[in-house]
Amino acid sequence: MRSGFVGIIGRPNVGKSTLMNCIVGEKVAITTDKPQTTRNTIRGIYTREGLQIVFIDTPGIHKAKNKLGQAMTQAAINTFKQVDALLFLVDGSPERGTGDTYIFNMIKDLDTPKFLVINKIDKMDPDEFKKTFDSYEALGVFDKVLGVSALTGKNVEELIDELAGVMEEGPMYFPEDMFADYPERFLVSEIIREKLLNYLAEEVPHGVAVEIEEYREEEGLTSIGAVIYCEKKSHKGIIIGREGRKLKGIGKAARTEIEGLLGTKVFLRLWVKIKENWRDSDVAIANFGYKDQE
Repeated sequence: MRSGFVGIIGRPNVGKSTLMNCIVGEKVAITTDKPQTTRNTIRGIYTREGLQIVFIDTPGIHKAKNKLGQAMTQAAINTFKQVDALLFLVDGSPERGTGDTYIFNMIKDLDTPKFLVINKIDKMDPDEFKKTFDSYEALGVFDKVLGVSALTGKNVEELIDELAGVMEEGPMYFPEDMFADYPERFLVSEIIREKLLNYLAEEVPHGVAVEIEEYREEEGLTSIGAVIYCEKKSHKGIIIGREGRKLKGIGKAARTEIEGLLGTKVFLRLWVKIKENWRDSDVAIANFGYKDQE
């Protein structure tokens, strides 16, 4: 049996969560078109005969504007020390921006096996891909440079095979039918937050957090009560919407997906509360689970 842990790192919005979901074959991490969707380190489990790889999807590494951003970036950096291999995801440009350069400089001297993964090749022409491939291959830092499409699954099996080659003999860490190591309450809160991100625009999504206050399982029914926290009174009004329509839409979309996850009927109640400037509060960030309690 070969097994190990693989960290997925990169700038915000390069497709890290989409790649992990594609590898695992289940929706483990929420995905949206907005940067910094992932706030926690999310673990997805891939198992096949003789192989188990635990993938750790990390928040996008970025220049933090508040304490939440600092905690997210630190969570990603901490992953470097905990894994048997690193996947550095980029999204296709042969010119490395400051964000990619920053991450590259952090990992270039690590002894950990490093794979450079060019994502979104379904949107690149062959010449563009070759330029990007050659620019990273020439650095001489990565064990392998590969191109994949996390959206379509192209070359993802080949990526897994490459990773299998650097995994060492070890135990099966999780049961073979397990695809995530988070409790259902966490996954439910993330589904609600995903719907908020999809329904809301501009600065509002980044200022929301979801806390599950009630989670009661009965035969054929799960009752869930969740509080949506935002930072401003105006944001609360936007989330609720005219005559409560937006909040109802968010609740309906979340409930439908949660029922699919849990396999039961779901009674979902949502409340919206204001917690000003929570993203700069160490206590609030820890309470919401975005960093360890001091």
